[in-house]
Amino acid sequence: MLTMRITGGKYCGRRVIIPTGELEIRPAMDRMRESLFSILGPLDGASFCDLFSGSGCVGLEAASRGATTVHLVEMDKAKRDIMEKNISWAQEDCEIKIFFSNVLKFIPTAQMQYEIVYADPPFPMGNKIQIAQLVDRRHCVQPDGLFIIHIPAVEENQWPEEIGDLKLYDTRKYGRNMIKFYRNTSQSGLSRQES
Repeated sequence: MLTMRITGGKYCGRRVIIPTGELEIRPAMDRMRESLFSILGPLDGASFCDLFSGSGCVGLEAASRGATTVHLVEMDKAKRDIMEKNISWAQEDCEIKIFFSNVLKFIPTAQMQYEIVYADPPFPMGNKIQIAQLVDRRHCVQPDGLFIIHIPAVEENQWPEEIGDLKLYDTRKYGRNMIKFYRNTSQSGLSRQES
């Protein structure tokens, strides 16, 4: 059985079960995840949405580091048993929920704004920018909150400095992988008219 470890926080060292095929499709590196959460710092009381969550490992890492609301969005219902087993040991300390939905359908129906929205779309997926555009348009990120996306490094030049109110402020490369950090610079996440 394939597992990955939580890299920091109160659950540091706990193992998360990885659904069959996930590592072959999208290598999820402990080092990259540890670096991501080192950049973010403590998440005490934060709300965190993990899009394309797979095993739920990134959301669990957020819970380990203090997030108190974690929503996992995953389209593949075949992962339900593994995901429910993975989150079972975090549910006492965190309001952690799984939403089995297509991400592009979930975003317009999200019932809250998050301090951090993290997206890890399948690398073969085209037009990933539409995820960021939809997150911006539907005000999914709180003012001064973050939208973070994990993409192949070869797609770096496809990403603009600004996507609506989301402004790029950091980029980190990890071999063939890249993480881009956008901050919501709007004064109010609900200030603009719905399109």
